[in-house]
Amino acid sequence: MSARDFVIAPSLLSANFAKLGEEVQNVVAAGADWIHFDVMDNHYVPNLTIGPLVCEAIRPCTNAPIDVHLMVKPVDRIVPDFAKAGANIITFHPEASEHIDRTLGLIRDSGCQAGLVFNPATPLDCMDYVMDKLDVVLLMSVNPGFGGQKFIPAALTKARVARAKLDAYERDSGRRIRLEIDGGVNPANIADIARAGIDSFVAGSAVFGAGTDSDPHRYDSIIAALRSELAEA
Repeated sequence: MSARDFVIAPSLLSANFAKLGEEVQNVVAAGADWIHFDVMDNHYVPNLTIGPLVCEAIRPCTNAPIDVHLMVKPVDRIVPDFAKAGANIITFHPEASEHIDRTLGLIRDSGCQAGLVFNPATPLDCMDYVMDKLDVVLLMSVNPGFGGQKFIPAALTKARVARAKLDAYERDSGRRIRLEIDGGVNPANIADIARAGIDSFVAGSAVFGAGTDSDPHRYDSIIAALRSELAEA
């Protein structure tokens, strides 16, 4: 896989919320491909973050795809709100839906790409039955809820299993499903993660923790470093 096929998606969870529009514009200018938008409800996960109104507010700030990760339960009620707010991709955890196939269909019918998110200890089994409705599979390499956590090494084994499933599906169908990872990604480990089969990388604290707020170009070097490591993968 060439470096141009990789997607880097900075997570707004680690951004400066007082300057969210600027943060979005600055990371995209620095070379980010997607904006990862973490939605937590203090129910499915022990934290409370941002919702559709914030998504709608940042939508005019960039043409980059907004990758909405729903850590909420139940999930179906909020999907149309995010689609209307400008989301391009909406992913959710299978534990948060009573009917996974129906929720994926709802996301796609709302005009967005759809995906499933698997926590570190959640098996991949259910994805086998809904491949036709998947555009993205997101693997969590930390337990969801908070930024700045360390990468869980077992995620690499899981990534290889997921990659094999997706490659087999692509051979049979001709349709590619992206494999994304979220949690503890940084320049020191991104190449190893890519070698395990990941093609899309969420990076929060590694990106937004770089430099100082007074420097509008502070994200250039960290995103360049991530790209450089991917070029070696």
